[in-house]
Amino acid sequence: MHRAQLLTLLQAYMPCDHDEQAYKERMSTFVEGNPNCFKRSLESGHIVASSWLLNKAGTHVLLMHHRKLDLWLQLGGHCDGDTDVLAVAVKEAQEESGIMGIEPVLDSIFDIDVHRIPANSKEPAHYHYDVRFLLQVTSDEDIIQNSESKELRWIPKESALLPTKERSVTRMFDKWCKL
Repeated sequence: MHRAQLLTLLQAYMPCDHDEQAYKERMSTFVEGNPNCFKRSLESGHIVASSWLLNKAGTHVLLMHHRKLDLWLQLGGHCDGDTDVLAVAVKEAQEESGIMGIEPVLDSIFDIDVHRIPANSKEPAHYHYDVRFLLQVTSDEDIIQNSESKELRWIPKESALLPTKERSVTRMFDKWCKL
C-alpha cells in the first residue's frame, strides 16, 4: 500500500498535547480511508508536507509571510501525488527558500496539524493534513524569496520576535526551544 510509509510514521509519532493526539487520530483515519490522500484533486482535503527549517547554526527558524493566506507560516506545500512526505518537505523548503542545501535533522515527524483552507476561486474549502519535519540548512546560501511569500524571515529563539500567535506555529516554536 502506497500509504504504508506515512501510516508507519504516524504510528510512531508521539503527540505533545491533546490537540496533536486528535490530529494524529484524524489524520490516520483520513489516510486509511482515502487511497488518493496525497492528491490535490481530493476536494475534501489532502496530505501536505511542511518543515521547521533551521539555519546552519540551528539558532534561527525560517518563516514565510504567506501571500494568499496573509499569515506567518512554516515552509511547505502539496504532495501532488508523491507519497514520500519527507522528500516533499525538503523539496518545498528548497523551492520556497531558494536554498538547495537542506537536510532532515530527523527522519521522524516533528509536528502534525489539521487545518481548514478557505475556499478560493480555484477550489472549495478543504482540509490540509499537514505532516511537518525538522530540517536544517547545510550550506552558506542566502534565501531567495519567491512569489508565494510576501516576506521570508529568520526568527531567533525569542518568543517576542515570533510574528504570529497561531498555535499551529507556536507549538513548533515551543518544541524547538526545548531541543
